[in-house]
Amino acid sequence: MLEQVTDFQGQSFHKLRRACLRRGALFKDPLFPATDQSLFYKRAPPPGLTWKRPWEICKDPRLFVDGISTRDLHQGSLGNCWMVAAISCLASEPSLWKKVIPDHVDQEWNPKRLDLYAGIFHFRFWRLGRWMDVVVDDRLPVSGDGVLLFCRSATPREFWSALLEKAYAKINGCYEALEGGNTAEALIDFTGGVSEPLGLDREALSLHNDQRKALFQTLTKVHERKSLISCSIRPAEGETVESVLDCGLVRGHAYGITAVRKVRLGEKPWKTSGKFRLFMVRMRNPWGTTDWRGAWSQGSEQWQQLSRAEREKMGLVVRDVGEFWMDFQDFCRYFTDVVVCRLVERALLWPSSHWRETQCYGEWALAPPASGEAPRKVLHGNIALNLSENKSGGAKQRGNRKEARLRESQQKGGKRGICNPHESGRNTRKQDEGGGASGAWEAQMDRRSRCGGCINHRDTFLHNPQFMFEVRGKEEEALICLQQEDRRIWRKNGGGENLPIGFEVLKVEVNRCSRAQCVVEQAASSVYMDSRSVTWRGTLAPGRYVVLPTTFLPGATGRFLLRLFSHAHVRLWELREDLPSPSLFQCFLPQPAVVTTVHLRRASGLRPPKQTGDSAPSINLLQRSSWTRHTSVW
Repeated sequence: MLEQVTDFQGQSFHKLRRACLRRGALFKDPLFPATDQSLFYKRAPPPGLTWKRPWEICKDPRLFVDGISTRDLHQGSLGNCWMVAAISCLASEPSLWKKVIPDHVDQEWNPKRLDLYAGIFHFRFWRLGRWMDVVVDDRLPVSGDGVLLFCRSATPREFWSALLEKAYAKINGCYEALEGGNTAEALIDFTGGVSEPLGLDREALSLHNDQRKALFQTLTKVHERKSLISCSIRPAEGETVESVLDCGLVRGHAYGITAVRKVRLGEKPWKTSGKFRLFMVRMRNPWGTTDWRGAWSQGSEQWQQLSRAEREKMGLVVRDVGEFWMDFQDFCRYFTDVVVCRLVERALLWPSSHWRETQCYGEWALAPPASGEAPRKVLHGNIALNLSENKSGGAKQRGNRKEARLRESQQKGGKRGICNPHESGRNTRKQDEGGGASGAWEAQMDRRSRCGGCINHRDTFLHNPQFMFEVRGKEEEALICLQQEDRRIWRKNGGGENLPIGFEVLKVEVNRCSRAQCVVEQAASSVYMDSRSVTWRGTLAPGRYVVLPTTFLPGATGRFLLRLFSHAHVRLWELREDLPSPSLFQCFLPQPAVVTTVHLRRASGLRPPKQTGDSAPSINLLQRSSWTRHTSVW
């Protein structure tokens, strides 16, 4: 199915290219110029830095040399291993990178037709439900010794990775804005899929073979379905990001999983779980180095007892620079976090084993002020929040209610900069903020506002946007994903921090068609994270449900995308009205003031209904019953 593509900042690649060819001039991007402002916003550029086009760096430059592979990626001096790890996953699947690098054949340099060279390229990234087409010129930052400053290929005349990084820097504001990030976010940007974090309990996995086997089967299944997998080692308290373990692995560094294998070794001396077989994973370091020094590392004694033919037969091959194999037991011993990016296939005919997607856009917004009314301010703790602006500085509060995962403040890295992947978050608990400053906010909250904060704020929680869906027939497995707009582009102006977000799923009456006015039954609840996306996956019983996407605290504003995946067809729509639409007969009746819900608890002495011909069955009255009544005031 064709997907809509939007030109980023209104720049059309084909129009700009035609204009350059008509003038006989090479393209110079006015929106991302070859100046310091495109590089950094805090630190000064290194001495001797210049901007050069590929033909000024080497002879006979190419976009691709012998195709595309993970060996084309070397991180350079920028702390964006989270992005490089995601691109290395992307490079292994042609169907994926061809979306990110469109018209890859037409964009290639043609030495026989230099008159068609205009110095312009374009790449595509998925942002909040839409593919954005980003145009860049081919002027790249070069260090004083003549080497590309940032991402580059092992082949000096190949430039697709450097140009792709430049386009990603442009959509995020500048190169420095890429320092410190989340591999899950980059995987979403490159695929349009849904990233789901998997936390690993190293102690439980080391003690219980069945849990280890279940995790291996999960990774095998998602890899077979072409999902992308990355992993990392979360630094513990007091440990620094990018510090090296004795085994050679790096804390806080994003690795990619490029293969998952279960192999039988026949009459070999190694045993796993009492059987002659091994559970293996193939890893890749975005730095292009193989630093793993444990079992099955490069040159280890385990490889010496297998011939090359046996390795190829078992699938234990290394394709690219930076790849290495690990025993899965060692993997579970060291790694703490795994991110699985599930790809969304958009086809007209869906096999029952695939997800169907429905999505809605929404916004956390304040009620419009009355004419002549000044912007309201409310005190949150010791911080004054201007309610007409988007402020989330007080979001990282601790409390004693609902779990929340909030990202740790970034630490200064070494030579390669900061790699702050998803696993650097920490668990906190929500504060019981019923009084004090929060009470002042809730007292001023307009019912028309749509930014009521999490469920801790009972007086304002239901002011959030509400979306309804219905599960019919039988219970249904569902995957719900909430994604907020990307804020990284605001880092240059002192902002750029993600809002802590999450959502609640309420089960409501089967005939409800307007906004929920009370919390009757919570069916599901996500964690709260200051991440671009938050997901929940589980099974829901038949019935109607209302999803409330929320920020952690009231008053924070921003746009979001809510995505719902299921195997059956499930429709998602926003509830906008506080009351049901009146029928024609209600024009002659007074407006309801109270709605009563009767819950039947028990019944006995009922007789089967009698059927007479084709007439509807009659219903006998209850002889004895007990019931409770729940009253809601509108």
